[in-house]
Amino acid sequence: MKLATLRDGTRDGRLVVVSRDLSRCAAVPAIARTLQAALDDWEALAPRLAQAAAALDAGGGGEAFEPAACRSPLPRAYHWVDGSAYVNHVELVRRARGAELPPSFWEDPLVYQGGSDDFLDPQAPARFVSEEQGIDIEGEVAVVTGDVALGATPEQCAAAIRLVMLVNDWSLRNLIPGELAKGFGFYQSKPATAFSPVAVTPDELGAAWDGHRLHLPLEVDINGRPFGRAQAGEDMIFGFPRLIEHVTRTRALGAGAIVGSGTVSNKVDGQPARPVSEGGPGYSCVAEVRMIETIDAGAPRTPFLRFGDRVRIGMRDAQGHAIFGDIAQEVVRA
Repeated sequence: MKLATLRDGTRDGRLVVVSRDLSRCAAVPAIARTLQAALDDWEALAPRLAQAAAALDAGGGGEAFEPAACRSPLPRAYHWVDGSAYVNHVELVRRARGAELPPSFWEDPLVYQGGSDDFLDPQAPARFVSEEQGIDIEGEVAVVTGDVALGATPEQCAAAIRLVMLVNDWSLRNLIPGELAKGFGFYQSKPATAFSPVAVTPDELGAAWDGHRLHLPLEVDINGRPFGRAQAGEDMIFGFPRLIEHVTRTRALGAGAIVGSGTVSNKVDGQPARPVSEGGPGYSCVAEVRMIETIDAGAPRTPFLRFGDRVRIGMRDAQGHAIFGDIAQEVVRA
């Protein structure tokens, strides 16, 4: 089934089930008013939500679904942890500054805990103070979990995945070096994140979901032009159960925790990806193309985003139908 949260003037919005073709939706207040409430009692409520979704798909009323009216599926969450499962992306960052990648990066996931109290609406403007901060997107995939116990096994972690959605993990690249140099991690350099209008249960993804990875291209456009078409299932060194196992090694996760994949990034024949315009898979963030330009030519040429730039992040199934709705945002001055 597909779920979304509509703006209704409240902090956490109104939960709706969404038709498979994203044309219709229906509120389900008798089942759960919010997505967090549904996740808190998932075993009991998910079958009822699935019945409501099936009725909607069968032509059972509802209203027109407007992605522009959506909050992120969870407008706020108890926990948001983002990984860096595409180690190729991390390797490029280090190569661009002449540093070697420690072997442990290929064996042990890298994660950080992001701010989760103020997610951006998926089709509302993204506001920033200054272009000089190095405004960048990061196209990703994320899962939403149920309760996951401390020290959970990989099998338990896989079974805890409730929903899948897309991510734009905004970054302020020019603030990152100074923050990391302090040895205490990201904060100011990681502003509010946006998620796709719709979150889907893994069964909706069919053969594209193997329980660990989502095997479809992630579409990233900047100002209407294709920027990235990287395959989300390729070059993802750590699948989602492995990421969840890693973060529950020393703490439990509560229902509604969000775990991100990190920037989707592909290699081609062992080499960095080339632009979409040259037949390559392109990139899911501006920083990656700048790293490749630095490695190839000694300096980056592609600028970070400017006020007025528009970005779109989406994904389509094998038949070309949108799965999650698009994250579509304009960069504006705060």
